[in-house]
Amino acid sequence: MPNPKATGGTVRPKPPDVQLSVQNFGPIASADIDLRPLTVFVGQSNTGKTYLAALIYALHQNFEGFSRVPWASRTFTLLDFRYRYPSIDRHLEHQAELDEEMLDALGKLNTSGRPFKISDLPLQTRAVLQYDLEDAESLEAQINRCFDLESVSDLVRTTRDFPHNEMEVSLTVRKNKQKCWNSNLRNSNARTTVKGHVDENLVLLSAEELVAELVAREMLDFGDLVRLLRVSRQEIAAAHYLPAARSGIMQSHRVIAKSLVKRSTRGGLEPLGEIPTFSGMIADFLEQLIGYQERNGDWDEMSGIANLLEAEVLRGEIEVKHPAPGGYPEFLYRPQKTAQELLMSRSSSMVSELAPLVLFLRGIVRPGDLLIIEEPEAHLHPGAQTAMALTLARLIRAGVRVIVTTHSHWFLQQIANLIREGEVNRLRRVTPASADWFLKEEVGAWWFHHDKPVTEIPFNRIEGIEPRDYEDVAETLYNRSIDLQEQLVEMTGEQREIE
Repeated sequence: MPNPKATGGTVRPKPPDVQLSVQNFGPIASADIDLRPLTVFVGQSNTGKTYLAALIYALHQNFEGFSRVPWASRTFTLLDFRYRYPSIDRHLEHQAELDEEMLDALGKLNTSGRPFKISDLPLQTRAVLQYDLEDAESLEAQINRCFDLESVSDLVRTTRDFPHNEMEVSLTVRKNKQKCWNSNLRNSNARTTVKGHVDENLVLLSAEELVAELVAREMLDFGDLVRLLRVSRQEIAAAHYLPAARSGIMQSHRVIAKSLVKRSTRGGLEPLGEIPTFSGMIADFLEQLIGYQERNGDWDEMSGIANLLEAEVLRGEIEVKHPAPGGYPEFLYRPQKTAQELLMSRSSSMVSELAPLVLFLRGIVRPGDLLIIEEPEAHLHPGAQTAMALTLARLIRAGVRVIVTTHSHWFLQQIANLIREGEVNRLRRVTPASADWFLKEEVGAWWFHHDKPVTEIPFNRIEGIEPRDYEDVAETLYNRSIDLQEQLVEMTGEQREIE
């Protein structure tokens, strides 16, 4: 069995670069961030960390990930379907022009020595892609679902001085410094507009890929194009959200599930008035737990990371039992060196907090996915908080993109040490045997403020990535402790003189 700590020899394609800018979004005045393999949101409560994490999740869900081509599966499935069933377009006007466009695209596909670009696709296929990028209704619906809102307008940040602000959300995806596509949402005066653009020079298949395929075949058709695109690009990455409420959900998910099923009948719904709802992230999280199935097969990287998390932090194992076929799974904790299993409700808060991460790594998260974790340090001893940073480093090495929100000084210090570890390895030009390190460019830390723009915290070899307000708190505590000590010494001395 391979060593789960080893970096491994797998060479994974570098994911596209993703930049997100927002103005007047929820509590956030403005933010301009780029997603790194590990993106860390730091700051006081109610400054917008969760808002931005939830927005990233909503955008990822809406666009089927942040791949080079938005809705890659949907777009090329449409292309393949129309090629196999051309009669679907017979009712359209200008059918001859459509046929000519298809033939022209096939000619470009079969021209060796040149790449096949977005501009080479049939005009109507490109029109569908453009239409989807500017589908305000779809994007609004996904944001409303994730935030549990009736209107995107409820997210517009207003102040006494500016009660009618305009909200803007801009997403840009680049690959090798080339802009692939972007989407821009604006909401002003309760009206939402969405503009988007796909770069027509975006290469779908390189000349080398096409030449290799043409050597084996004399002619490629659109079915071959779809197949090649599916093979050449990564499997569509999924997004997973572990909410701050995960500990309570873990302890009560079976009760919640049974209640939801009972209420789903007509008899269960009729007596109810207004039905309370979940945010999209919590609903998705709960759905994953209710239908949870571990992956079949041999050991893989994700399971290896989960095993280390159990051994080093939980000091026990998370077990899954299905009481009956089709029944809701039951999650148990078995401490090391014991035969007794404990229900989540009888386990420590640390166990119910980390159990979802163990389960997701074993059954849900795959390399290339986006994993968002709110406050991974919650309910953990400082030593366990630093161990969580090691888990994130292993996930990055395995190809998972991670976003976390945190308040933990210990957690940030360990991340800084892991960056220093990566810098030492790079300067020594050695390949580390473990996966417990970061490269400086792999980590982005962003500081959230009240009524101020979000700013990046650059890594410093001496100070790490600690925000300045942490230093202010430490200095205030230190000065107060010195003052109180001096008062105690003075008062104790006075008391002795009286005696």
